[in-house]
Amino acid sequence: MTTYAGGCHCGDVRFEVDADFAAEPVLDCNCSICTKKGFLHLIVPPSRFRMLTPKERLTTYTFGTHTAKHTFCSRCGIYAFYEPRSHPGQIDVNVRCIDALDLAALRVEKFEGRDWSPDGKGTR
Repeated sequence: MTTYAGGCHCGDVRFEVDADFAAEPVLDCNCSICTKKGFLHLIVPPSRFRMLTPKERLTTYTFGTHTAKHTFCSRCGIYAFYEPRSHPGQIDVNVRCIDALDLAALRVEKFEGRDWSPDGKGTR
C-alpha cells in the first residue's frame, strides 16, 4: 500500500489516498456522468482516504436517486472524488487527479454503469 496525494486543478481541494495499484483495478464507467467527466475510479474505504482541505471548498451535485454525492471544487470545478451509489459507504477517487501518476501503468477494467442498478435489473 502506497500513499498518494492529489487534488483539483486550482489546488483548493487536496487529498491523500492509500492504494495498491498492482492489486486493485481502476474502473472506467460508461454511465452518462462518468463518460462526460472522464472519471477513472479507484474505490476505497473511508479509512484509506484523507481530505486535506476544508469541506467548504466543495460543492455537491446529485441527480436521479440522489444517492451518489458528486463533489467537486467550488472554484475550478474538478471532480477529484465522490461518494458513489454503486459502492455505498466508500470513497471513489478520480485517479486522473492523483499527482504524477502514470495512467498507462494501471490495470483498467470496464464497469457497466449505463445500465447498472443495485438490484441488478438495470436502469432502462
